[in-house]
Amino acid sequence: MRFRHFMAIDWSGALGHRHKGIAVALCATGDAAPQLLHPPGHARWSREDVLDLLLERLPPETMVGMDLGISLPFADAGAFFPGWPQSPPDARALWALVDRLCTADPHLSVPSFVDDPALSAYFRRHGAREGALFHLPGAAHRRGRMRVTEAAQARAGCKPYSNFNLVGAAQVGKSSLTGMRLLHRLAGRLPVWPVDPLPESGPVLVEIYTALAAVAAGRSPGRAKMTDHASLDAALVALGSRPLGGTGAIDDHSADALVTAAWLRRTAERENLWFPAELTPELARTEGWTFGA
Repeated sequence: MRFRHFMAIDWSGALGHRHKGIAVALCATGDAAPQLLHPPGHARWSREDVLDLLLERLPPETMVGMDLGISLPFADAGAFFPGWPQSPPDARALWALVDRLCTADPHLSVPSFVDDPALSAYFRRHGAREGALFHLPGAAHRRGRMRVTEAAQARAGCKPYSNFNLVGAAQVGKSSLTGMRLLHRLAGRLPVWPVDPLPESGPVLVEIYTALAAVAAGRSPGRAKMTDHASLDAALVALGSRPLGGTGAIDDHSADALVTAAWLRRTAERENLWFPAELTPELARTEGWTFGA
């Protein structure tokens, strides 16, 4: 194993500066329990804090997993936004577009992107505002367009939602779009797999789906969320980690990050997860992939 540290970030697309939905956990090689990290001088993380952490304060040889979608569906229509002449050709161009259109939006938020007159037609937004292009003509999936990796997640028993869906507790669309602003600002200094090839050394960032870690720890997809220390410790032990050892309640964002950090440590050396059979070079540069799917 070339990685020495494993970081999992539960991310948030909510409006505002600091978010209870952002949690960061870190562990090193061995079996010590992952620990929660906190931003300097604050109880809650901002998205800008996380960007600074990734650019300036990562431990050596860190594998970073972020719970978001690093791209939008492309393979199903040959474009992110079929019919729109300015549709970006690949994931990096998509990240740049999101960040450029949202320059005036504070805290890496994305209201200007999802409310853009041309782009809003592709999203399902609050207030029963489903764009005319949220579903492709003839598409059967009621949850909207899916990436190839999300079909792989579904085969593992999970219930992914389209990144074009911005409504409901299970949606990840806003998290993914705010994350794209962060990914663009990494500016090549932190490789993002598989848009970037896996480097021989140094840190790398991957997309994660925390339910996959929970399932690997012996929980069912419907019981992936953990809200007490006993359940958290049982999941950590199942993943070869020592327990954290707390008592009582814990918020599910922190539990997700802690369990997923332990899962990354356990699975990082599995070559098949870095080279999934369905991941083509075209998918790598457009849709990306979820590590572990």
